[in-house]
Amino acid sequence: MDPNLWAYTPASGRATGAGLVGFKVEATDGSIGKVDKHSDEMGSSHIVVDTGPWIFGKHVLLPAGVVSSIDFAAETVHVSRTKDEIKNAPEFEKDSHADDPGYRDELGGYYGGFMG
Repeated sequence: MDPNLWAYTPASGRATGAGLVGFKVEATDGSIGKVDKHSDEMGSSHIVVDTGPWIFGKHVLLPAGVVSSIDFAAETVHVSRTKDEIKNAPEFEKDSHADDPGYRDELGGYYGGFMG
């Protein structure tokens, strides 16, 4: 697993402490929902996206390393993955997976397979 996957890249424009909740989230091929919550915790930074009707009201957890840029003026987070890559990720259970290291390892392995 790539440890850099769980940190925002300098190119993302992420300002520590700046709120992202409610921002739109755009995959490389279209909108996937809105940020429901985010974490800046060292080594496990991520966003949780409420996908709304796109995948039947599910939530997805995206490691911070997939955030390619943040447009604060437009309140939009851009991620470097397609809608299908996100939809096919290991299923996220909001109430049990957010703090589960095993789930983060599984997700990191999945998204890490698309890295560089």
